[in-house]
Amino acid sequence: MEDDKQNGRYRKNIKIGSQVEVVQKQDQRTGKLTNGIVQRILTKSANHPHGIKVQLESGIVGRVKKVTG
Repeated sequence: MEDDKQNGRYRKNIKIGSQVEVVQKQDQRTGKLTNGIVQRILTKSANHPHGIKVQLESGIVGRVKKVTG
């Protein structure tokens, strides 16, 4: 069971500056994860079934699968 605070489906778990693992649009079929630091939170709703969409400091946009730090 995944720890609730690490769950990327809830906006409350994600802060600007958080270390996260995201899946990019082109990687959704493979599930390849990319690590990074959150620069912007793009999803406005409190939760999303596929993960909250964020932009990383590197410019990559993806949906958060796990908050790692």
